Amino acid sequence: MRPDLLNPLFAEASSLKGVGPGLARPLEKLGLTRVKDFAYHLPDRFVLRRAIANLDEASVGEQIVVALTPRDYRQSAGRGPFRVMAEDESGSFVALTYFGRASYTAKKQLPLGEKRWVAGRLDQFGQTWQIVHPDHVSDDSAGMLGQLNEPVYPLSEGLTQGRLQGLVHQSLAHLPQLPEWIEPGLAQRMDWPAWHEALPLAHKGEHKAARDRLAYDELLANSLALILVRESNRSRQGTPLHGDGHLRAKLNLPFDLTGAQKRSIAEIEGDVAQGAPMLRLLQGDVGSGKTAVALNAMLIAVESGAQAALLAPTEILARQHADTLSKMAVGTGVNIALLTGRDKGRARESILMGLLDGSIDICVGTHAIFQEAVAYRNLALVVIDEQHRFGVGQRLMLTQKARRTPHCLAMTATPIPRTLTLAQYGEMDVSRLDEMPPGRQAIDTRVVAQERLADVIEGVGRHIAKGAQAYWVCPMVREQENDDMAAAEARFAALKERFGDMVVMVHGQLRPEVKDAAMERFARGDAKLLVATTVIEVGVDVPNATLMVIEQAERFGLAQLHQLRGRVGRGSQQSTCLLLRGDALSETGRERLALMRETQDGFRLAEEDLRLRGGGELLGTRQSGETPFKVADFEQIAKLLPLAHDDARLLMERDGGLSSPRGQAARVLLYLFERDWGVQLLRGG
Repeated sequence: MRPDLLNPLFAEASSLKGVGPGLARPLEKLGLTRVKDFAYHLPDRFVLRRAIANLDEASVGEQIVVALTPRDYRQSAGRGPFRVMAEDESGSFVALTYFGRASYTAKKQLPLGEKRWVAGRLDQFGQTWQIVHPDHVSDDSAGMLGQLNEPVYPLSEGLTQGRLQGLVHQSLAHLPQLPEWIEPGLAQRMDWPAWHEALPLAHKGEHKAARDRLAYDELLANSLALILVRESNRSRQGTPLHGDGHLRAKLNLPFDLTGAQKRSIAEIEGDVAQGAPMLRLLQGDVGSGKTAVALNAMLIAVESGAQAALLAPTEILARQHADTLSKMAVGTGVNIALLTGRDKGRARESILMGLLDGSIDICVGTHAIFQEAVAYRNLALVVIDEQHRFGVGQRLMLTQKARRTPHCLAMTATPIPRTLTLAQYGEMDVSRLDEMPPGRQAIDTRVVAQERLADVIEGVGRHIAKGAQAYWVCPMVREQENDDMAAAEARFAALKERFGDMVVMVHGQLRPEVKDAAMERFARGDAKLLVATTVIEVGVDVPNATLMVIEQAERFGLAQLHQLRGRVGRGSQQSTCLLLRGDALSETGRERLALMRETQDGFRLAEEDLRLRGGGELLGTRQSGETPFKVADFEQIAKLLPLAHDDARLLMERDGGLSSPRGQAARVLLYLFERDWGVQLLRGG
């Protein structure tokens, strides 16, 4: 149960003054549904203003606070702006300019002849000083002192800065006194404030120490929870698997295993022979041969008289895996079945019977393979593909399908920098496939300016005429107003006009069956050109597709570009990737595209991505909602996560675990960051 002292923080947003049904929706869009969410809704940036005695002290473009006396109202003809001519202490004039219906407010806030303190950005219009739509107007100079360093918050439609500031302010008044969970020596060394001081400070200006402290709290909560998962896993009873190799000897792979593949298989073999269940992550670039490693792992289970299951995030991927595995395992006599949500009636019944009586050795499917009705005779190993689609909570659910906890091998093709591996998979051991199988050709990567679009489309035409297939990726689904992003729908319409029915489209807003049908047409070769948003990042394998066009490539993160490029180059043909770039290329954008041309090593690109984005976004994770952190940015993760990880280990191994005084405080921390599944794994919750 959540400790009582956290209840004020978990109260509904509607308990704050001024939050009615009208505000509920815009707040929900920002994820602000409880008091705690407002306290942790930290500013994006701060507007720094300077208080000045008169306008001559300021320069154009500066944010200022100045005392002014309104002298005259001027309404321009037609729909022109409304201006309040105001005078400073020295007799200089400035025009306070308002557009639209704001003139009503302006007259009320700025009565003629009465002194007011005005905050805003000073600009020049012709020969006149001007402040367009002042940010604040007050009749009290003291009230303006708070505006010298003003936080700017992320907003959604229907919210104003002032409104949100007021709600954040209210939430901070509800902060309880919480016990200290950070090791005292560390807090002192880093000069970090206490938790209830750090939150208000983080909203008050660039308080780096306060923000670092809050980021550290989140990283510590995550590290602790992952250690608890790991401990709980170790205390469970698994099925030790000792394969004798007779099935693996019959494998007829079309290629020799790389050193990295052999090393990973040996690590897995060592893990599954233990009494405690394996929890291992297999990281490998697109095309590095993860499937062959997974098959070897599953055959160890079958050789030991047990069953294995492979879980894929989508139906198309599940079909593809079943197909690939069946081809690879053809000489072994192993029975591999595919089970998806689509299977109904007799076919489904016979698969369910086969899993129950043990005649099916390996089951491949979507999460349908873990539904209530599905029972296994002896499930001993679960392989999860594209790990990041399944959270820790879901991983734990899978483990309830067997009499004993099955061994778990998770795979991901998203290369993750070492720092982040710890953040997302701290409870797992990691194997890395960092060599490419022989015979994979490098993909010819070129950067092309957007104005050569017509040439590119002609090139696609020649490519299709030769019988090959191509992908065309766009960054967005629909045009936003005033947005120059190439929308997939508009591009699809244009290409369809040129190529007719040979073109199909997939994006995230299509119904799953429509999306699957389009993908299947492309995979079968009936369609020659697939226009898509980034939904094709993971998985589809079409060896005949040897051209990838990525429009506005500068808008994607490095790892995302790398994932997309990995859709081609899957057959024996030479493949090409064209990165179409817009005109407005930032320095980072330019460097990203240069790196894409220079290297095809996903792990190097992931590390470079972390360096280039710094405190910004990484791996397109914000786009796919995949970073496990709300407070910590990537700079903080890189700097503070190793500390948090060590501190969590120290607490569990030396400082008495969660029952010591600091451990009790750490429990509060786990509930505060809702990593309470970690606590629930402890004996007695």
